[in-house]
Amino acid sequence: MKVIWLLTALVAGMMAPVQAGFNGKMGRAIGDPVYAALISFFVGTMGLLVYGFALRMDFTALRHAAGIEWWVWLAGLLGAFYVTAVIVLTPRLGATLTFSLVVAGQLIMAVALDHFGLLGVPVQAISWPRILGIALVTAGVVLIRKF
Repeated sequence: MKVIWLLTALVAGMMAPVQAGFNGKMGRAIGDPVYAALISFFVGTMGLLVYGFALRMDFTALRHAAGIEWWVWLAGLLGAFYVTAVIVLTPRLGATLTFSLVVAGQLIMAVALDHFGLLGVPVQAISWPRILGIALVTAGVVLIRKF
């Protein structure tokens, strides 16, 4: 079963540059990356609603979100920033450099979240192998940028 989760993560990662390409084309077609991000989020929201209705999800459970700390709601803004940034960066830096930097940034933040157990993730102390992994990804970014 763990293999399914690993493959799902891999495929999700593979779809990020494809989404960036689609969103970049939308941004160029309408002339504004923010509008392109808005369209992307709208289509995604509609897709999730259709999915929810198809599975007969209990939408009344959404009322529990009202009791969550205010800063948790910032996740939507972070998603909007990410999508808009990728729309702007991919045509300028290329998909490979954009996503190698995105992955490097994700790893740096993930190690910090793991080390301190922030946001409810299980504590996994920072270690030399983890630092080496980030260093290797960063070296990959440098190589991609240089060549």
